Amino acid sequence: MTVEVSVLGGGVIGLSAAWFAARAGFSVSVSDNGSPHAGSRVAGGMLAPVTEAWPGEEVVLDLGVRSLEMWPSFAAELGVPLLENGTLAVATDRADLEVLDKLAVYLRERAERLTSREIRRLEPTLGPAVRGGLLTGDLAVDNVVLLDALRSACVTAGVRFESTVDADVTVIAAGAWSGSLHPALRDVIRPVKGEILRLSARPGALPPPTRTIRAHVEGRPVYLVPRAGGLVLGATQYEAGFDADVTVAGVRDLLRDAEVVLPGIAEYALTSCDVGFRAGSPDNVPVIDWLEPGVIAATGHHRNGLLLAPITAQRVLALLRGGKP
Repeated sequence: MTVEVSVLGGGVIGLSAAWFAARAGFSVSVSDNGSPHAGSRVAGGMLAPVTEAWPGEEVVLDLGVRSLEMWPSFAAELGVPLLENGTLAVATDRADLEVLDKLAVYLRERAERLTSREIRRLEPTLGPAVRGGLLTGDLAVDNVVLLDALRSACVTAGVRFESTVDADVTVIAAGAWSGSLHPALRDVIRPVKGEILRLSARPGALPPPTRTIRAHVEGRPVYLVPRAGGLVLGATQYEAGFDADVTVAGVRDLLRDAEVVLPGIAEYALTSCDVGFRAGSPDNVPVIDWLEPGVIAATGHHRNGLLLAPITAQRVLALLRGGKP
């Protein structure tokens, strides 16, 4: 008998799990609330376990590195291009440089320490405020292209997109909304608000960097991810529930800090300002496990939903095949 699997959530985690399960012979359906604020729809697209790393979060780093190793074949199967020439983590003052020095010691061979002169050889459009940084092998992907490719792959594999279905197993992959779908997740998964901007290069403007740039400006994090003809700029982070307003302060801070790192963005056009909700968990480790017989959770990925998509889908498939909690 075919096992019927219902996936709640049509973001990158839900679609990846549905695709893996359908290819393995399960009968799969996906339902989604269609929110424009879903985390994977409003994302920079960074696949960055190393530049996201911090001492004390070794579980998150290990999981992310293992998932990053899966990404080249995962992307190739989907026909999705990757930005593969690395990520620069940079600092603009002495205090932020000291933070990067500590991170370099922690990461060891996973990161290469660079001077400001070496950084500008790689990315000449970065501003004079950049004082040094790290080069890592972290990747990036266009989240919109990825979601379209995953949905097409699901359709090809026989996944149905339905509002309700009577299933043998339900997979809760609804991101920040997962906490309302099962009592075991109620006090575990919470929404973490983030604002993100999209910019396009106007005629005569300097081209965007060729790598993802992750910077600290007076202690505030900001990232710039290249896209065709422009940049994705992000991201703020608030504990504000499901507040979907883009704030003036959030936009101001992102643009101010980004201009310190890349002065040329002053000539870019601001094309969109969006809010997304990450699925936060208490320790930043996702919940990928049985909650009860017939219910699997695949949520709580916080900033790493895109990065952890293939390893999450692999784990969900293992559970469906009889893996133990």
